[in-house]
Amino acid sequence: MAKKGKKYVDALKLVDREKVYDVNEAIELVKKTSTAKFDETVELAARLGVDPKKADQQIRGAVVLPNGTGKTQRVLVFAKGDKAKEAEAAGADYVGEDDMINKVNQGWFDFDVVVATPDMMAQVGRLGRVLGPKGLMPNPKTGTVTFDVEKAVNEIKAGKVEYRVDKSGNIHVPIGKVSFDSEKLAENLQTIIETLLKAKPAAAKGTYMRNVSIAATMGPGVKVNVSGFKM
Repeated sequence: MAKKGKKYVDALKLVDREKVYDVNEAIELVKKTSTAKFDETVELAARLGVDPKKADQQIRGAVVLPNGTGKTQRVLVFAKGDKAKEAEAAGADYVGEDDMINKVNQGWFDFDVVVATPDMMAQVGRLGRVLGPKGLMPNPKTGTVTFDVEKAVNEIKAGKVEYRVDKSGNIHVPIGKVSFDSEKLAENLQTIIETLLKAKPAAAKGTYMRNVSIAATMGPGVKVNVSGFKM
């Protein structure tokens, strides 16, 4: 087991691991336990009462955070003709067809999100073996396979985040930076929780939102009380 650093151990002493904190109190504690020299990302982790092995309990989608993520996303768009021009005008960082596909195939990954028009997916599908493991493959469920490339690029640049339940029923989503005002972090957290509640599968049994915690990149997790949020 890896040995924890002194700063982490000291930060951990400030957190009651058995307590479930109110949202505002949890955010203040995450800020207080952030000790890194860089502006740490605040990430939300939720354990859901779903069985990801069942197709009707898969949870995946995307949502635009009201206050962004604090990170500028580099967007690659696979499109041609007028749609390529539309992507460029919207502010996409990279736009192309076979030229970009070949570049990615050769190991180039200087981007954070990939968007593709439906008519490009036959070619883009060949990148599944390299984009898939990195979670970069375009998908209609997250709005990254679309002819409305202007909207897609604008939303990504505005702070759109993707969420997807893993094989253990957990979801991890960034909600901003430690430097954000507490109110902005709270608004982003609320948006994520309400989105996940609305995504509850009809087939899910028992307690759906089992536990939620937030943490800075290098800090300990802080449990959050989300019982007041509604679908």
